[in-house]
Amino acid sequence: MSFVTALRTGRAVQSTSAGQFASPAGVVVHTRGYAAPAKPAKKISSKFRPNAGKDNSKKRAGRDAGLFRPMSVNNLTDPVFQSEQRVSLQLPLFRPEAITSTAAAKAMAFPDNESKALKAYGLPTNILVDYLLLSKPCSVVREVTVNVLDRLDEAAGSSSKDTRLVFTGKPGCGKSYLLLQAVQYGIQKEWISLYIPRAINLVNSSTPYSYDARTQTYGQPAYAQQLLKRFIDVNGSLTQSLTTQESYPFEERAIASDAPLVDLIDLGLEFQHQAPNVLSALLNELAKQKKYPVLLAIDDFQALYNTSQYRDPFFKAIKAYHLTLPRTLLEFASGKRTFSRGAVLGALSTQNTTYRTPLELVEALGLEPQAPAGPYVRREAELVEYAKGLQNFPVPDKLTVDEAASIFDVWQEAKALHIPRGDEIFLAKYTESGGNAREFVQKGLLQTVAM
Repeated sequence: MSFVTALRTGRAVQSTSAGQFASPAGVVVHTRGYAAPAKPAKKISSKFRPNAGKDNSKKRAGRDAGLFRPMSVNNLTDPVFQSEQRVSLQLPLFRPEAITSTAAAKAMAFPDNESKALKAYGLPTNILVDYLLLSKPCSVVREVTVNVLDRLDEAAGSSSKDTRLVFTGKPGCGKSYLLLQAVQYGIQKEWISLYIPRAINLVNSSTPYSYDARTQTYGQPAYAQQLLKRFIDVNGSLTQSLTTQESYPFEERAIASDAPLVDLIDLGLEFQHQAPNVLSALLNELAKQKKYPVLLAIDDFQALYNTSQYRDPFFKAIKAYHLTLPRTLLEFASGKRTFSRGAVLGALSTQNTTYRTPLELVEALGLEPQAPAGPYVRREAELVEYAKGLQNFPVPDKLTVDEAASIFDVWQEAKALHIPRGDEIFLAKYTESGGNAREFVQKGLLQTVAM
């Protein structure tokens, strides 16, 4: 009888051992044995011994030992290694009484105790790089500088609607330096100054934002709080004597009329989510007071007229004028809101090609369009309104020979140039740069290293 038949009839099958079945016919059937644990393989140690017979007690030193060890100071006698011995520039101070037509083409240093805007508000990137190399912040007074400061003197007693200037010109012609000189001049003349050196940071989605249903705009609380802190650091002595002319019923604390203006600013510094509303209220109070003129200076001015990189809940790009702070700045720039005394200054920047000057602003300033500008090209009505009344203030594309010579002397005295001073090298670099200020310094002077 076969094994299969035995299974079908139900007869017992004798097992011979674990894992085996014995059939009546004497056929041994093995069961599944692969589930049993495998025996570990024996490890055979290698008999190969590297470096047999060698004494490793003395370790050999690295081949490059001493490659990165600094040389002794006594061996660094060449002047090129004396970078730490920076020479303090001996320049006349940038003072309002010294800025006259006779001061044109002269280099002047900003006073240390009155350079609050440089430390509090910050600087544009290109100016910051220059000041990191120089021993003290300074600039060359140009003829256009004298003209701008004369316009500020005229604007000190009139509404800001009459003085809304935008500095235009080729890249690197000195628009940012001119704006910084105007801010420094205003601070020394006891102007309340609000300086925004990098307006691109307002629209490039680099700070948190939240929607305000009351104003139907998007606020930037972190940026607004930082701007309030910088504002009070620069203008703290002037704002001590000012009081509010309106009452502001905030949830955390109500600000009554005739309250010190500092109390309003402190509210924004204490509660970050209220900072955008406090900043808007602060500008409203500055617009009404007549004790001090107000200067609003904005670099990267064209960024306020571009579409921001912020997104709404439907992931659509938010217009810059739908952000609380940019919208407020645009209202003062367009004359919809004005300071009783003061001026609004802006400077165009072409370094960041993401935020180009839009067609609406180009046509308002009377510039030559860089893109098609026919009658069938769409203009945004809101931007056209915000660009009305802006005055084009062109900055010369080239430095005069005297202005370039002053810049050359400043960098030479700062030991930034490793070349001998002479008329030949000066005229060569001035010609190579075509008189452009940025090209003359960065690609002309700072790239001349003689070995």
